[in-house]
Amino acid sequence: MNWLKSLFRVWRRETRLVFTDMGVILFFFALPIAYPVVYTLIYNPEVVKKIDTVVVDNSRTAESRELVRELGATQSFNIIGYASDINEAKTAWHEKKCYGVVEIPSDYATRLGRGEQAVAQFYCDLSLMIRYRQYLFSLTDVQMNEAMRITSQRLAQGGLITSSIEGLPVNSQANFLGDVTQGFASFVMPGVVVLILQQSMLLGITMLAGTARDRRRRNGGIDPLDYNAGPLATVLGKSLCYMMIYLPLSYYILEIIPYMFALPHVGTFWNFMPMVFVMLLATTFLGQTIQVFVRERESSLLVVVFTSVVFLFLSGLTWPRYAFNKFWYMISELVPSTLGIESLIRINSNGATISDLGQYYWGLWALTGLYFVTALLIRYFATRGLRTQAIPTTGDVG
Repeated sequence: MNWLKSLFRVWRRETRLVFTDMGVILFFFALPIAYPVVYTLIYNPEVVKKIDTVVVDNSRTAESRELVRELGATQSFNIIGYASDINEAKTAWHEKKCYGVVEIPSDYATRLGRGEQAVAQFYCDLSLMIRYRQYLFSLTDVQMNEAMRITSQRLAQGGLITSSIEGLPVNSQANFLGDVTQGFASFVMPGVVVLILQQSMLLGITMLAGTARDRRRRNGGIDPLDYNAGPLATVLGKSLCYMMIYLPLSYYILEIIPYMFALPHVGTFWNFMPMVFVMLLATTFLGQTIQVFVRERESSLLVVVFTSVVFLFLSGLTWPRYAFNKFWYMISELVPSTLGIESLIRINSNGATISDLGQYYWGLWALTGLYFVTALLIRYFATRGLRTQAIPTTGDVG
């Protein structure tokens, strides 16, 4: 009973500290609530369309004009005009008036008429890969359509019956699982919101730890707001406080936000609730582990913001994890958000179940056990250090 009372008092004290610290409130509530909305609004309408493009038509024939018309009819090309030569097109490029240049050679129509292969040059600004991706899709579609049309014309001119010929001999059809629109927000947001949950929690936990150290420095090694409890009750009581706050936030981020912005959302909250629970639990213990590196309140920003970009790269969103070398793959396995992102994307976008994601689920439980032990050890040695270093003081307690 005494242990349960200690657990309850630690939970109550930590909850009071959270709701009386504006910085922690900002990280625990404002950041998870506002960031998913802001990010998704920025990434809408998801697909880059009508990219400004200049044409250099050295052929000036009906065939070249037909090619330009087909390019302009796609969703990616916005033909803003013609340039007299490639140098004029380069000038428009350098002035950021366009992001792509199509150069049609002078022998374009002649080669087509001879039955030879005609080559049109395309130059693309690669400062953003998403523009190149859209250009490439549209160019491929136009190329396939032109090949089919020209092939049909040649067969007809040769006296062959073409009424039964429809399309290419071998056609391809793309089926995009999960992200059916191939939109950027639909691709990146399901992973980013999981990382936001982890990083905002770590920011708040480490800021609370830095504030406690500041209080001890002002009061001769004693924190007047601390409750004297054992390491186990302290670690579990704090974790109970953080879980109480973040489980409702998880429902908002993973269930409401996808409905608000029509993001991929196949799985229900009850499908991914077990993964969310264990990932958040592992994060609470990870936060209580890395708080040893936080000496001042402001240090929490340095510790967690520094790791945010690293954790994003390790998550597999920007580069597939199977392409990592063994060292970085092992490091990525130690981050709760990495396993959380991979599992939640499979559930939320492709309808996977917990039984399909056993390695991620048990991997998160392994991380929970690892960081629970490290948090207990750090709390144990910190408590011993405080008992031996505490110096009684007189006067007001700050």
